[in-house]
Amino acid sequence: MFDRTEKNVDLPYTQEGIVRGRELIASTRLDTAMLDVAAAIAAAGEARKVGIIGYCWGGLIAWVAAARLQGLACSVPYYGGGIVDHAQLEPRVPVLAHFAEHDSLIPLEGVKQLQARHAKQQIYIYAADHGFNCCHRPAFNLAAAQQARERTLAFLRENVG
Repeated sequence: MFDRTEKNVDLPYTQEGIVRGRELIASTRLDTAMLDVAAAIAAAGEARKVGIIGYCWGGLIAWVAAARLQGLACSVPYYGGGIVDHAQLEPRVPVLAHFAEHDSLIPLEGVKQLQARHAKQQIYIYAADHGFNCCHRPAFNLAAAQQARERTLAFLRENVG
């Protein structure tokens, strides 16, 4: 997702990696990212159903793609930073979104408003913190990660096959 800004990005789960990732995100326009997602959807071919999954900033990308792009069958954002700021977008496809109750980066009230606004979508809140699905982070929460994974796999089976 960062090739237009910097080639061959591979960031570690360290404080330095997080800082560098945030710098890259700040220099990457959402519209430009959508071009790359659209290209990936097209590359998957018309014969297949395509779903998108994103974590953190990638969760925002998955949310925006669900509303703006053609060719997706479903979208699964995990604790998508910025989604609540784009709550006005109307997804064209089914969305299964995972958020964390104790996430200091994404206000819980905003997530609850998102749930109310998009009642047809599946938006879950877990008793966890931001990054609960990543075993490389201190916030890893096995119970929440397993439940989110089970829901995600069932959702993908239903919408992608």
